[in-house]
Amino acid sequence: MRLLAENPELTQRELAEALGISLGATNYCLRALIDKGLVKAENFRKSHRKRAYLYTLTPSGIAEKLRVTRAFLARKQAEYEAIEREIEQLRQELQEEGRP
Repeated sequence: MRLLAENPELTQRELAEALGISLGATNYCLRALIDKGLVKAENFRKSHRKRAYLYTLTPSGIAEKLRVTRAFLARKQAEYEAIEREIEQLRQELQEEGRP
């Protein structure tokens, strides 16, 4: 959704390449986002490509993108804090053994 928000003019082929997935998988995912009302596909009126679409996030899509981003950041923050605790514990164990 971030790619679409930043580049609404991307073709499905360009989107598939950027995501590293097949064109069919990209089409399937876009259709699901459109069906859920998170993305809107509009024909380019002035495009020389007859089948060119502009993919824009709907207000629901923007809200979902924010929700997913917040959840991702919270998960990564928790992982970071767990790693910090583990590093501190290892440092303490080394100090107790008399090693710097």
